[in-house]
Amino acid sequence: MHNNVKTFLATSVLFFSTQLLPMTVSANSGCAFEEDQQGFIATCSEEKEEVILTGVIEPQTLTTTLPGYADGFASYQVDAQAVAALKAIDKPTQITVIIGTWCPDCHRETPHFMRVLEAAANPNIQVEYIGVDRNKQDSEGLAAKYAFSRIPTFIVKQQANELGRIVERPKVTLEADLVEILK
Repeated sequence: MHNNVKTFLATSVLFFSTQLLPMTVSANSGCAFEEDQQGFIATCSEEKEEVILTGVIEPQTLTTTLPGYADGFASYQVDAQAVAALKAIDKPTQITVIIGTWCPDCHRETPHFMRVLEAAANPNIQVEYIGVDRNKQDSEGLAAKYAFSRIPTFIVKQQANELGRIVERPKVTLEADLVEILK
């Protein structure tokens, strides 16, 4: 009974905190939602009490509704030299981040990435977060446009041309890898 109450509360908080966000969320067993449910309902599993968000996800949703994201964001110390290089990017740059809100690698890397972008504060760098389920799909087919097999995947583009990717974890740091891609 205690787990059911916690699951209900977590789902309710997510529902009410994301009313204005355009995303699709699917559900798996444990929550009794229809499989093709669309809207702002969180997926949860009674065994793991996880939340699976799919579709376009706003960054503030990640930091306010997922355990550990806010702490990972706040505690990450950015590389000032690499961030300075990111601040100097003068070409419009689009970064698509494909994540699974259920994925431990995404829980580690995504908050760090969000912190790097905040530190860079460059209006030329635009980011879209796309959440996928455990099958690495979303109901809108947004992630299907990108050939990827592991998450998180950070896809960096300029003028609609892909310049490079960071897959699962950076080679050095997220900010250093971004600078290397954007050279």
